Amino acid sequence: MSYPSIFKVETLANNKKRLDKLTTKSKPLWGRMNAAQMLAHLNLTYDTSRGKVRIELQPFMHFFVKTFLKRTIVGDKPYPKNAKTAAYYEVVDDKNFEEEKSNLLQNMQWAFEKGEHYFEGRLTGSFGRLTAKEWSNLFQKHLDHHFQQFGL
Repeated sequence: MSYPSIFKVETLANNKKRLDKLTTKSKPLWGRMNAAQMLAHLNLTYDTSRGKVRIELQPFMHFFVKTFLKRTIVGDKPYPKNAKTAAYYEVVDDKNFEEEKSNLLQNMQWAFEKGEHYFEGRLTGSFGRLTAKEWSNLFQKHLDHHFQQFGL
């Protein structure tokens, strides 16, 4: 499966339309997170890529993630339902739905506005340097997975 580029206006518009369908009453088709927690979880991906949140991996774990998980995370194959989430991305506390939704809209807009040139070859803390396509997959694949989780 090929994911649409987050750098295209139609992808951003489609993601916003899907997000608009999410409410505090939306129930997951799988998993344990409620809608607000899912939004906070998605925001963590952006926050780590923006340097707002730093995740420190031990050298062995960094090697393992970069060597064995990178293709699974940024490749074209969808995530399986109920895939295990790294502990530092788990959200278990209560979150404010409207605040998290607003943050996600801002984060999607930020990535779109930064564009392919900004992301091409940009360094990650977990995977090393990624191409703009891999960055796009990282964000879009994750959004799509959780939007599907909530039937969006």
